[in-house]
Amino acid sequence: MTIDDVLNDLRAKIGDKLPKGITISGLEFEGPELVIYTTEPRAFADNGDIIRSLAKDLRKRIVVRPDPKMLLDAEQAIDKIKQIVPAESGLSDFYFDPDTGEVIIEAEKPGLVIGRHGSTLREITKHIGWTPKVVRTPPIESSTVKNIRQYLRTVKDERKQILKTIGRKIHRPVSTKDQWIRVTTLGGCKEVGRSSFLLSTPETKILIDCGVNTGAESNGTPYLYVPEVSPLSNLDAVVITHAHLDHSGIVPLLFKYGYEGPIYTTPPTRDLSALLQLDYIEVANREGKRPPYDSAMIREALKRTITLNHGDVTDIAPDVRLTFYNSGHILGSAIAHFHIGEGLYNVAFTGDFKYEKSKLFDAAINNFPRVETVIMESTYGGMHDMQPARREAEVEIQQVIKATLARGGKVLIPTFAVGRSQEVMIVLEEAIRRGVIDNVPVYLDGMIWEATAIHTTYPEYLNVELQDMIFHKGQNPFLSPSFVQVDSPQKREKILADPSPCIVLATSGMMNGGPVMEYLKSYGHDKRNTLIFVGYQAEGTMGRRIQKGWNELPMSTGGKTEIMKINLQVTTVDGFSGHSDRRQLMEYVKRMDPRPERIITNHGDENKCLDLASSIYKKYKLETKSPMNLETIRLI
Repeated sequence: MTIDDVLNDLRAKIGDKLPKGITISGLEFEGPELVIYTTEPRAFADNGDIIRSLAKDLRKRIVVRPDPKMLLDAEQAIDKIKQIVPAESGLSDFYFDPDTGEVIIEAEKPGLVIGRHGSTLREITKHIGWTPKVVRTPPIESSTVKNIRQYLRTVKDERKQILKTIGRKIHRPVSTKDQWIRVTTLGGCKEVGRSSFLLSTPETKILIDCGVNTGAESNGTPYLYVPEVSPLSNLDAVVITHAHLDHSGIVPLLFKYGYEGPIYTTPPTRDLSALLQLDYIEVANREGKRPPYDSAMIREALKRTITLNHGDVTDIAPDVRLTFYNSGHILGSAIAHFHIGEGLYNVAFTGDFKYEKSKLFDAAINNFPRVETVIMESTYGGMHDMQPARREAEVEIQQVIKATLARGGKVLIPTFAVGRSQEVMIVLEEAIRRGVIDNVPVYLDGMIWEATAIHTTYPEYLNVELQDMIFHKGQNPFLSPSFVQVDSPQKREKILADPSPCIVLATSGMMNGGPVMEYLKSYGHDKRNTLIFVGYQAEGTMGRRIQKGWNELPMSTGGKTEIMKINLQVTTVDGFSGHSDRRQLMEYVKRMDPRPERIITNHGDENKCLDLASSIYKKYKLETKSPMNLETIRLI
């Protein structure tokens, strides 16, 4: 059966189930969605149960779009939307896509545009023909989000053809009756960095994560040249769990070497990945290194990215369905759950996860419809890798800052732009608002402001309490007047020359470059100041050396290397990590429902991966394995 035969069969089934008077003018696979074109979009809008019933019966993600000739003129459509939607919704912008028949409506209060059970959206569809999609107006404008949306609009024609090609490949008939599933480890096993796995069936090849170890002199990229993966054009899909470079940093390189398929990830991960990848190129050029790809490859990746929200069940191959679940690590991070065959097997890749509620996110999900194998991280999997409770860490950092400010000192906090910065920001905002620490300026230098802007674009990915503060109490901690963006070298120079007490959050988190080094040069000699580490410091980094007690450091200034004395107080506050500690990792497995048959550990130093695997086996009597890179494990 050809793909056209499949579409004809689906068209007949849909026709049989539609009420009289409703016809379809076209049917096409576009990416993972089955798109129904109709000249009666109002009929579908009036009966919201039609789509749900069709999706359930056909087991497809179904989207209804109006026949292009039914679309109201854009200006008239905007006027009609404004008549239908309550004024207090705060409508801010509209983007029309004639190829998809969608209008993206930006609003400060999307719920008022959606209406109860989608009633307002259906009313909009009835009157304008276009399919409305509502997004929140970002309270802090992100140039990254704005540029990505603008770019995707400029390539809409090409993207539509790409989605059609992808859709026909996804929904092709299964060509073999053989049943086996294998996982090949391409990076991130018994190490931290360059995470990458290949999930294979007789029908499908899926790459899960494609990261880079930015600090490695060699072996910094996954083994993408091995026969299991090569040629890259044979891959059906790439799935990215989150935006950190050790999981997403090499994705654009795939398009340089022949990959033309889709990338699946959450909307925040798409935007954060682009931000971090562009910065990766910039840092490499600044350090005189040759980056592995250029910005054109990042745009190619964006063009082929298909975003899925947590909980969406989506066909990504003839025999594989993907569902993302919250992993609690950073904004948009996800556990990738694969349902293979018609109930044949289920495997989950945790990526990085945090099994504890934080100031930003809910705890990682460990309840799945079914799961037989779990491939989980082991960053803090060693027997003694225990972190204090998050509340203890919050109190400790507040006390350290309070003491520093009291003696007239400055606080320097090296942070990763995505995740740790925003966690610390919320703790500082609350402490300043409640008077626990003095109301001093909190300077944000590096990519922190832009990463925070992306967080404000996707508040629905934050935890319930934070959403409640933002949506119902009108309190967005990221908008605190205490936070000051450092957006130029000139502004940084003024801050460095100002003797007043302050708090500085600056990248990079491990102090291996970035603006944080300028602050260290200025603040390092003064005993009144404090350097606070809130994240992991890898061996060989400047941060690790300072953490170990080095008080004389070689610093490059104007092309010359000078020795700088470190006199400021150095403190490490554990508990802000986005990774689960040993106790949480064990608890995650213990409370997993359903109970898996097998656990595979990765993303940790060799001894930690082995220790965690051994402990899970001894305590829970589950089959475990801690593979090396380049191993292939047969699951069935």
